[in-house]
Amino acid sequence: MLDYLLKSGGCLLVFYLFYVLFLEKENMHMYKRIYLLSIIVMSFIIPLVTFTNYVDVVEQIQPMIASGVVTEFPIIEETEQQNYLPTVLWSIYGFGVLLFGLKFIKNSYEIIKRIKNNPKEKSGETTSVLLNEDIVPHTFFNFIFFNKQQFISHQIPKEVLLHEQAHAYQKHSLDVLLLELLQVVFWFNPIIYLLKKSVKLNHEFLADQAVLNNGANEKIYQQTLLAFSSNAYQLPLANAINYSSIKKRFTVMKKETSKKKIWIRSFILLPVLALLLFSFSTTIQQEKATPQQVVEYNTLAKKYNSKPKATRIIKLKDLNRLEYLYKLMTPSQKKAAEAFPDCPPPPPPAPPKMPKNATYILDNKKVSYEEASKIKNNQIQSVDIADKDKDGNKLEKPIIYIYTKKEKKIVDASERPITFINGKKPCEECIVEITKKKLAAIVLSVNKGDIISFNIKFPEKPTVKVTNSTVLNKEAKTYLKEAKIGQMAQVFGLKSSAFKNRSAPVIFKIIE
Repeated sequence: MLDYLLKSGGCLLVFYLFYVLFLEKENMHMYKRIYLLSIIVMSFIIPLVTFTNYVDVVEQIQPMIASGVVTEFPIIEETEQQNYLPTVLWSIYGFGVLLFGLKFIKNSYEIIKRIKNNPKEKSGETTSVLLNEDIVPHTFFNFIFFNKQQFISHQIPKEVLLHEQAHAYQKHSLDVLLLELLQVVFWFNPIIYLLKKSVKLNHEFLADQAVLNNGANEKIYQQTLLAFSSNAYQLPLANAINYSSIKKRFTVMKKETSKKKIWIRSFILLPVLALLLFSFSTTIQQEKATPQQVVEYNTLAKKYNSKPKATRIIKLKDLNRLEYLYKLMTPSQKKAAEAFPDCPPPPPPAPPKMPKNATYILDNKKVSYEEASKIKNNQIQSVDIADKDKDGNKLEKPIIYIYTKKEKKIVDASERPITFINGKKPCEECIVEITKKKLAAIVLSVNKGDIISFNIKFPEKPTVKVTNSTVLNKEAKTYLKEAKIGQMAQVFGLKSSAFKNRSAPVIFKIIE
């Protein structure tokens, strides 16, 4: 969320600076009104744009599918530590929204109250609201507020009436209302305040232009503006004739902007837009199958698709390879490739008979033969038998490890970070074969946000927690040196600043 707010704020800042430098002083006010409203929408859309960059897979580290492999340690869930910083920040944000929301409601109520409690005179599409206070004329939607005495005695110049009617006819209050609501939600963003000021100033440019287009004398109109340039009270949500810089308005009145200038500034905007898309959009590098891998997939798929479906049996090794290659392929590659063979994998082998003269470990807990015998076959996930110790000597009693099926908590993959190893994403549920030297030099990264912490576990060693780093610390490297060839190491519990949930574990097999 913070990343999105920073990107949208950055886009809005660049767009606003472009307006100040190239557009504000030009006499192209309708174009500027559309621009100022459009950049609000564009600033919120650009950070949501995602470009997918497909890169060929280089199989330097060949993944080995974990099928029935028993790791030497259980997956350890780290106890979540309470972090009060998000609560404090959200509380401050909520207080700001409440404060600015109440201010907006107060201003809206004040306008409604003035409209309801004061005499009104309707003239065409607009309604004049007559107030006893000493005010400058100002407009809110179709309601124009005047001093009652000045209005009755016809002391208000015709140019002023035309000016306020232009605000009403062109619906300038809609723009102001939109900016006020954005200010309630994004009260912490200073660009919103500057943008609101520029929008209201451009409304005055538009109203000034409407008065001059109706045949008013420019010098007389400028003198009228100076006469109304007072500090009299006006409503915050209204458009007032004396708003902002009179000098700047006089300068713009005299300026002529040709169509050629409008086109030139539009062309200048295009590279700015391209730069913002490049800088603030999200680019995802996703692996795709190489031509050789597509050929390999098509060969295997065609081989099994040619067999009758009723008698079709796919070797587990080929099925795993087909799934791995199919996941790598892009949508266009899948569309052009052979259909994935429709065939269930072969059933797992039946568990061996349980000998009485053995030690039983059920889900990492030692149990008796009687307890192990009560486990039904359909409850067993996998069975592993060890008849030798770590030095290769034969045990007096074999050790039988039994792992039962457990209900897994399903976490949407989009709600947790994806771990990348040296910039590449390992396949899911795989064991990555890697040397000690390469494992010691791995660099972790995630698809979104920054890595806050992660855990790494080696057999017969305590879990090592690494914080604010993307590489292994000294303690982890020490345990790695002591690990033996063929043992497993596991990276798990990785926490990213952009996700609430933690990443899926990555398992490494140490090879020579």
